[in-house]
Amino acid sequence: MGQSNDTLPVYSSDTVPQITSNSTENEKNYTAPYFPILGFKEYENNPILTPNPANNWESAYLYNPSAIVIDDLVWLLYRAQNSSKTSSIGLAWSTDGYNFTRYNNPVLNQTEPYEHIGGTEDPRVIRVNETFYLTYTAYDNVTARLCLATSPDLVNWKKYGPMIPNVTDVLYNWQDPMTSFIPRQGWSKSGAILNERQPDGSYHMHFGDSFLYFANSTDLIHWNVTYNQPPFSPKVNVWEQALMESAAPPVKTRDGKWIKFYNGVATGLGGYKATQYSTGQMLIDPVNQPLGPPLARLETPILQPTSVKEVTGQVDNVVFSEGLVQFRGKWFLYFGQGDAFLGVATAPVQP
Repeated sequence: MGQSNDTLPVYSSDTVPQITSNSTENEKNYTAPYFPILGFKEYENNPILTPNPANNWESAYLYNPSAIVIDDLVWLLYRAQNSSKTSSIGLAWSTDGYNFTRYNNPVLNQTEPYEHIGGTEDPRVIRVNETFYLTYTAYDNVTARLCLATSPDLVNWKKYGPMIPNVTDVLYNWQDPMTSFIPRQGWSKSGAILNERQPDGSYHMHFGDSFLYFANSTDLIHWNVTYNQPPFSPKVNVWEQALMESAAPPVKTRDGKWIKFYNGVATGLGGYKATQYSTGQMLIDPVNQPLGPPLARLETPILQPTSVKEVTGQVDNVVFSEGLVQFRGKWFLYFGQGDAFLGVATAPVQP
């Protein structure tokens, strides 16, 4: 145990609880939701994880967590940065969803040329057939590349490299109307995979950090993008006009649809601050409308910057959600605060 630079105790370990092929996902009384999941309230003692000066790799900033429940523990894979702002992915676990023990070593860090300098960012994890599939962003301080890794135990990861290396996306430069749409070759981020094979025989993923795009795969390793389709989701609400980016991997509803949590950035319209990141929800139908658009979405965010750490941070006015689990009869939504700290909000499970 150490003390962090934000006076929050740090509980850390050189060992990790063992996950095996017999490990179970979700809690025993898991209840599928209806759309939407409402009533999220930020935990009064946020942040729940802060940088750990004892470990250089997570000494400066700690944020943007993915979450999964395995063997009745909440596991977080989180993004951490050192003083040179190189990102690594760390691992932490909890028996109550609020108080975490973290592994002293990063489980994913820069090993490849395309990860040099910037490192490995923004994890999103699912589990299919006892294997964990992790999407993350590799950043070489020039190009962001959506990458994939797999693991049997959340600790030991095999990297597969960029998932869609030849993709061209569009940077929406909303602050300059003369150059609003700028093509970017090879740039990709923020892949959120649905953890069930769909009736069309493939797994679906939404990715992108300017618009949401669609990709699919038959084996979760090799991914295809259809280029002649419009973005998966048009920008409708005032708070999502600048950017739309996946949050946690989608969750299946009781009636067979899926709830997609996502992050949006405002342009200053409608009372939302320009460049403000907020979190929303949309209802999607991968069976009947795999390429979109969403069936419905909330008009207002379920989470937006309110606390000091969210309004003023490494990046101001940011809540960035990446982790959602049901645990102990509540939904736990894990998010980055100001690109500097890690917080949680909870909501009741619908009866």
